[in-house]
Amino acid sequence: MAEAKKAPAAKAPKLADPMEASIEVSTQEMIRRAQQLNIDTVFDRAVTMKPCAIGLQGICCKNCAMGPCRLPLPKDGIQGEDTRKGLCGATANTICARNFARMVAAGTAAHSDHGRAVAETFLSVARKETEDYKIKDPAKLLQIAPYFGVETKIEVDGEMLDRDLDEIALGVAEAAVKEWGKPEGTLAYLQRAPKPLIEKWEKMGVMSRNIDREIVDTMHRTAMGVDQDYKNIIKQATRTSLADGWGGAMIGTDLQDVMFGSPSPLQAEANLGIMKEDHVNIIVHGHEPLLSEMIVAAAQSQEMIDYAKQQGAKGIQLGGICCTANEVLQRHGVPPAGTFLQQELAIITGACDAMVVDVQCIFQNLANVAKCFHTKLITTHPIAKMEQDNVVHIEFDEHYAMQDAKRIVKMAIDNYNERGADIMIPQHKATQIAGFGVESIQYHLGGSFRGDYFTLNDNIINGRIRGIAGVVGCNNARTKHNEEHITVIKELIKNDVIVLTTGCSAIAAGIHGLLTPGAAAVHCGPGLAEVCETVGIPPVLHLGSCVDNTRILLAATEVVKAGGLGDDICDLPAAGSAPEWMSEKAIAIGQYFVSSGVYTVFGYHMPLEGAPEFKDYLYKEMENIYGGKWDCEPDPIKHAHKMIAHIDKKRKELGIDKARERVLMDMADRQALGME
Repeated sequence: MAEAKKAPAAKAPKLADPMEASIEVSTQEMIRRAQQLNIDTVFDRAVTMKPCAIGLQGICCKNCAMGPCRLPLPKDGIQGEDTRKGLCGATANTICARNFARMVAAGTAAHSDHGRAVAETFLSVARKETEDYKIKDPAKLLQIAPYFGVETKIEVDGEMLDRDLDEIALGVAEAAVKEWGKPEGTLAYLQRAPKPLIEKWEKMGVMSRNIDREIVDTMHRTAMGVDQDYKNIIKQATRTSLADGWGGAMIGTDLQDVMFGSPSPLQAEANLGIMKEDHVNIIVHGHEPLLSEMIVAAAQSQEMIDYAKQQGAKGIQLGGICCTANEVLQRHGVPPAGTFLQQELAIITGACDAMVVDVQCIFQNLANVAKCFHTKLITTHPIAKMEQDNVVHIEFDEHYAMQDAKRIVKMAIDNYNERGADIMIPQHKATQIAGFGVESIQYHLGGSFRGDYFTLNDNIINGRIRGIAGVVGCNNARTKHNEEHITVIKELIKNDVIVLTTGCSAIAAGIHGLLTPGAAAVHCGPGLAEVCETVGIPPVLHLGSCVDNTRILLAATEVVKAGGLGDDICDLPAAGSAPEWMSEKAIAIGQYFVSSGVYTVFGYHMPLEGAPEFKDYLYKEMENIYGGKWDCEPDPIKHAHKMIAHIDKKRKELGIDKARERVLMDMADRQALGME
């Protein structure tokens, strides 16, 4: 009898090289620790799982059961007519456009559902159905009310008097909720854009009707056998994206400001080193701040602090991951523990007593990592549960928000003494200044009595500031963690471009020390450094979470209003960037920025290479329609210099490309300059 063959020895799994995976020291340390403990992380999985080459090109159609239909480019490229077709005859352009539009729809759904939850909670506040939330910024409420057709004054005996704030709140709440499904008209906030931009949207027929309708329209027309004209598909994708940027996301940001208070600059720390071994550590993670606002209040209450001390802890340390982190940072100074790619690592410290997650960007693998430690993983949203049996679900209800929050904080405190002995918190953290918004930028750059952005405009006109860049978005495990964000930002500020940042890009900038006024002297060109030193601001301004990208749109609109830099957003020496994008939300954001007139560069790759004609439409023809266009550049230095080249082109078109003496200009002078 032949001898039985021995089974081949199992190959050791491929592991990420920590130095190649991230430029951030604490992340490198925690990757090594995870590997020593045989815990796989996103960094290891990125090594073992390769992306689909055809999917990367955007030419795989899965929209019916005859597929997937894959239309790879010929190795020698397209020679003559492109004859590639799916089973139904769909061309590469149609398939790629449908895939792109579906990403826009999904991203818009995510941001706008966040906005809907905020609007519905605000409606409960206005109806006096909850006592846990209040109107903390009545001035913001009065500012936005007219856009919803809500009067802030009332005539009594021929005299105009202030209307009751509760009546205004109810009117705004009811009108805001209707933006998701009103049967006629267009979205209210579209009227906040510069007039020339509104006229473009009207001419092209892309004024969003209501938020839900645009998402449904996109999903319908990209189903098998419906819209087969890539230009018409992208027209609808544009209308859908505007329902995000000038609709659901913008409403969400504004109503959060009304309920939780508008951000103002504050100091905090950032990185995994904010966790404390002798404190109860609670990490909030996700994107909706409704429950996290209450968790902040509960964790800071004397009742919970006393209870933590009874259990042997010195106090409660709250930290955040992703955009929920940015929300509680910008209003309360709660320090972010890390970006999207660091979520598993926070648990791997062994010191995370509870991680509380809501929606979006949550790794399902968190449950597997939590099994290796004592960490309580708590889901809180009805649309975002996990199948693993070690996950606790405490469903958020705005009517019992504080009650739920205290229950969660108490659960974390009770878990403090269940820790193992093996705790490793990286000793790396940085100081940051965060909490900027449209109003605070106006105050810091213009002063409380000036009322507009003219100081910023004057410094752009005189050349001290070369231009404005929005650098936003996710991390992506297919790129080196934080490298593209930090390299792009440093290259921009070195060339006197002031940066507005949100999301994980903002957290990365904070971790790497770019969100302090002192960073200007180290990293900036002489012009921007002078402005930052004079005013006392960082060269990189943290504007909040990803949903708060709408603050960048409104800041750009204020720059247009201030005069001297053209009549529309597309006239400004400005550009946008998402260096390490990952989510469908990023595509929705990019599309509404492009459709608002902003040259927008993505890093890593864009899923368009398999349809060169459609790619050219986004990269070239869109500019002729809206004034903005897409671009992609994975090399971060080249990426930054594409943005700088565009800024310089706009400076030349405005006639401000040559250095000039600084002069005081009145409004008439600036408006005249803008019309040359």
